[in-house]
Amino acid sequence: MVLIFAFLLRVWGLSRGDTINDEVFYAFRAIGPLDFDKAAVQKTPLEWFDPRANTESKGIPWWTNLSFHDHSPLVFWVQHIFISIFGESAWAFRLPSVILGVLSIYLVYMIGALIFSAEAGLISASFLAVTVNNVFLTRTGLQEPYVIFFILLAAYLFLQSLKNDKYLIWLGVTAGLAMLTKYNSIVLAPIFFTYLLLYKRDYFKNKRLRLGALLAIIIFSPVIIYNAMLYSSVGHFDFQLSYIFKQNPQEWRDAPGKEIGTLAERFQLFIPRLIHTNSWLFLGLFAVSFLYLLISAGIPAILFITILYLTFYIIFLIGPAHRFLAMLTPWMAVAVGGGVGQYLQAGLARRAGKVPRSGGASETAPPRGSHAGRTEESAKVLSKSRLIVFFLAPILLFEVFYSYNNQIAYYPMGPEPWIASRVRLDNYNWGYNELDDYLERELAGKMPALAFQSRYQFLEDTQDKYLESARQEGLEPYPALITLYGNYDEGGKLWVLERLNVYHGWPIISFSTYQQYLQENGADYYAKMGFKYYYFITTTNIVPTAEFSVLVQNAEPALIKNPRGDVVFKVYKTDKI
Repeated sequence: MVLIFAFLLRVWGLSRGDTINDEVFYAFRAIGPLDFDKAAVQKTPLEWFDPRANTESKGIPWWTNLSFHDHSPLVFWVQHIFISIFGESAWAFRLPSVILGVLSIYLVYMIGALIFSAEAGLISASFLAVTVNNVFLTRTGLQEPYVIFFILLAAYLFLQSLKNDKYLIWLGVTAGLAMLTKYNSIVLAPIFFTYLLLYKRDYFKNKRLRLGALLAIIIFSPVIIYNAMLYSSVGHFDFQLSYIFKQNPQEWRDAPGKEIGTLAERFQLFIPRLIHTNSWLFLGLFAVSFLYLLISAGIPAILFITILYLTFYIIFLIGPAHRFLAMLTPWMAVAVGGGVGQYLQAGLARRAGKVPRSGGASETAPPRGSHAGRTEESAKVLSKSRLIVFFLAPILLFEVFYSYNNQIAYYPMGPEPWIASRVRLDNYNWGYNELDDYLERELAGKMPALAFQSRYQFLEDTQDKYLESARQEGLEPYPALITLYGNYDEGGKLWVLERLNVYHGWPIISFSTYQQYLQENGADYYAKMGFKYYYFITTTNIVPTAEFSVLVQNAEPALIKNPRGDVVFKVYKTDKI
């Protein structure tokens, strides 16, 4: 029941929320898959070795297909499969995150059951199912839902391996897949090493542990080969490793995403950003549960070590970004389940034979033959169980409302942090989805009749492949030119507009380029090329220049509104220039 509800909470309105965060830069490349996203300051090996851009190149090397210049390839490959099946939509590339999110909830149940009890596991899973941070994350195409799933699966297999070392082999497979997802998964190594060092040193001599490690390396080998060949060709590793090893390659002087602030700033931001990305009620319950475990029952070693290393990793190495803090959420849920479960167990212990005195010692329970004594203790336990249920039910209901308000509703109501959460800004409804819908309707059944020459041969090959497929489908050639004017979000622009150019060949240019071509080639340049229909798309967050206003003065604009009813884009369509 928990898993079904969790799935519905994640899949309901999955396409809501504009494609404006980092998920775009994965999904865009997953379409090909193609390691290219028009980043001006972070060019890729495909661009370096393209024969059209580099006349000395003999062609793009084979090894560029093994990985991507800035991340391991597994997320791209998975999203490519889903996009191939369901089409180029946010729903398609977000769906794997939903599935992995639900599986992660089941793994949290299993982990909670292993280190605490089945009841604790169920409570943990229930909170992870509804808490806003995990709901948000597993409704996006980011890498973190994959990372969290593999970390949880690895943790579960590790715990099972402590009882049966055959699980070490599967642990190695999972660790390899985790690293094939994202380098952040390396945090598994110190967690497991520390635990074995403290409690299971004999495992360092275990053959199955070494076999598992070998399997992890084999699975991760595409990235290893990619980096070896990249270093051999250009003298440095990929974007992430070159940053770690301080190679500072000329091609990547600018390092977007690496501006994580000083150590002092990261410490200062850690708690505020936890509050931004979790409900205050969930954070409060976690704090109380963690303290209860620490003082009364003791925190299981694997839980304490994992939370400690993840916190250290986030603060000292990668920074407290919203999506990174989400790696803590499943373990916070386990702590909540453990704390509440242990509190229940304390009541059940009385029934088993020990009743705490007020001074903290214990006395023998009423004799077995005392029906009145047993009835009294049973009533106390039942009363406490009901109290826990009545206590948890409203909290879980609040978490459901909080998640709905901040992820499924188009716009959250209420003040931060009591009702609204800042995670909504990561997939806010600005209106890019509505612009995407407009262009999809406008270009349905059509294919580009004309196109500009691409800067790169690999792009032209990609477009030619699509155009040939479109011809075989019998799509109508449509001689249209799309011109962009205004201030666009880079992520929204990449998915909604640049995607049509890179993968489908539609001629899309900026207004400045449009004017430049006219100045260089004459006022009838576009007509001579054969264009008959012109789309001028402008954002409404600027005041248009006189030149632009005169150009579109005879065209009645289509008004693109966001879900709130605000006009955010205007599309001027005309056949007269």
